[in-house]
Amino acid sequence: MRKIEDYAIIGDLHTAALVGADGSIDWLCLPHFDSPACFAALLDSPEAGRWLLAPVNAGACTSRRYRHDTLVLETEWETGTGRVFVTDFMPPRDEAANLVRIVEGLEGTVQLHSELALRFDYGHVVPWVRRTKTGIHAVAGPDSVHVASPVPMHGEHRRTVSEFTVHAGDTVPFVLTWAPSYRQRSRTIGADAALSQTVAYWEEWSARSGADGPYRDAIQRSLITLKALTFAPTGGIVAAATTSLPEQPGGPRNWDYRYCWLRDATLTLQSLITAGYTDEAKAWRQWLLRAVAGDPADLQIMYSLDGRRRLPESELPWLAGYEKSSPVRTGNAAADQLQLDVWGEVIDGLSLTRNALLHVPDDSWDIQTALMEHLEGVWQQPDNGLWEVRGPRRHFTHSKVMAWVAVDRMVKGVRQFHLPGPADRWEDLRDAIHKDVMEHGFNAELNSFVQSYGGTELDASLLLIPRVGFLPADHPAVVGTIEAIQRDLTQDGFVLRYRPEESDDGLPGNEGVFLACSFWLVDALLGAGRRTEATELFERLLALRNDVGLLSEEWDARAGRQLGNTPQAFSHFAMVTTAFQLHRGQPGQSDEQIPAGRAS
Repeated sequence: MRKIEDYAIIGDLHTAALVGADGSIDWLCLPHFDSPACFAALLDSPEAGRWLLAPVNAGACTSRRYRHDTLVLETEWETGTGRVFVTDFMPPRDEAANLVRIVEGLEGTVQLHSELALRFDYGHVVPWVRRTKTGIHAVAGPDSVHVASPVPMHGEHRRTVSEFTVHAGDTVPFVLTWAPSYRQRSRTIGADAALSQTVAYWEEWSARSGADGPYRDAIQRSLITLKALTFAPTGGIVAAATTSLPEQPGGPRNWDYRYCWLRDATLTLQSLITAGYTDEAKAWRQWLLRAVAGDPADLQIMYSLDGRRRLPESELPWLAGYEKSSPVRTGNAAADQLQLDVWGEVIDGLSLTRNALLHVPDDSWDIQTALMEHLEGVWQQPDNGLWEVRGPRRHFTHSKVMAWVAVDRMVKGVRQFHLPGPADRWEDLRDAIHKDVMEHGFNAELNSFVQSYGGTELDASLLLIPRVGFLPADHPAVVGTIEAIQRDLTQDGFVLRYRPEESDDGLPGNEGVFLACSFWLVDALLGAGRRTEATELFERLLALRNDVGLLSEEWDARAGRQLGNTPQAFSHFAMVTTAFQLHRGQPGQSDEQIPAGRAS
């Protein structure tokens, strides 16, 4: 089984596929990110579904890269007889979902092997396959797939296989098209035309970026990745393209991230706005307003791609899990948790869009006011916290800080934008929450904020205190927290979310360092005036990306490998925001657009 960092992503803004360095597509859900997978080898074995296309007995590729600023993947093998190139991409969707693979001979002669094992419903259903004039047609229940290629294909051990030889200058396309089985099959697209259109789409999108400076390429690759995690029909942004990639190999901390977390989407929005992508910001705001419409008491931490609320968690016992990490889960029970910080993140994000999109009509204030009025009555309750702990609810310091953020942004809405609201009452509440956090969330003996009131455990979320404007970046309590986290909550200089053995999160086992939290430490160090140290840590973090610039959720500092679902929006938007701040030379506040260029 390949390592998590051995995978690259391609996608069509409706779903995404993971392509291994060996030329095998081991993960693809159709027609949407959260649909059942038709390739699920990532979570089991090739029998659970995959599509291998590579030179015979070649193993891992010689090199691979994305074409310029696009989501078109180019993989190259050098063999003893020649050199060959495979281009993988998914055209931004029009009607049907298409996955295109183009083999190109570069030098000599290379024998290639294609092995297609379609397994619908996460490896559970083997389709009925028949030959057609242009390839094969596979059907099972609601799903149908047509694969077209000039290469002859035949069935072998419940797989569709072919072997063919490519000479220098030869081009051999494969086009996989998914459609509902009850509809007339869509026409097969032309591979070359689709490639040209896909490259043009991504190059035009990237050309609108405000990324520049020494980290420009890293920023743009992360922005493309964040765009790839966007569900175009609604503007929702999934947390990751996968489910159940483990936070600890062999352990049970395996979750489904193919949904839209309000927190993740809001923070992704900050990075996109900073880079100048206002269309995505407008689409996200509309998605958010649709999703949270209704009783503010029913606000959830996450929703489906289209805003559905029910995300029942279940297990798939027929899948062994990545490196035997079970159970494999779909859905996410955390959707039912109380996480008070979400009110702050949502209102903070809406405030950012108001500041950044001054020329765009804003009809979100009524919803913000309703959310605020509900938060006024519940902010003192214990909750499950930012990290979705499945242990007892507590008074998490970060949750209270984000309640303060919500009130602060509402006060600014009244005072700065002259929107209606009881500003005096909200100012009193803002002061009361601030006093509460300083009295109960700060431990004088540790000289640090702590994870929850009355406790002694540290938490990486405390690094966000200056970022959201709760305290200045050079405040002694912030500096003390930075030093405590560096001393007691790091591995190899990278930051853990918290220590599971010290915090009752309701789950056994441990996890790796959390990449987004390590970027937060960079931000905090920069704000504290320790720029050299911040830059050194940032560049160490950049080195953890895989060969095509992707980050998963966590990093195993001991084994030197990526962990968790991939590619992870949380990691990539944190990287983008941090890179912009380093280039500017100073940190920004979460409701303010960070200028792309260096400060004068």
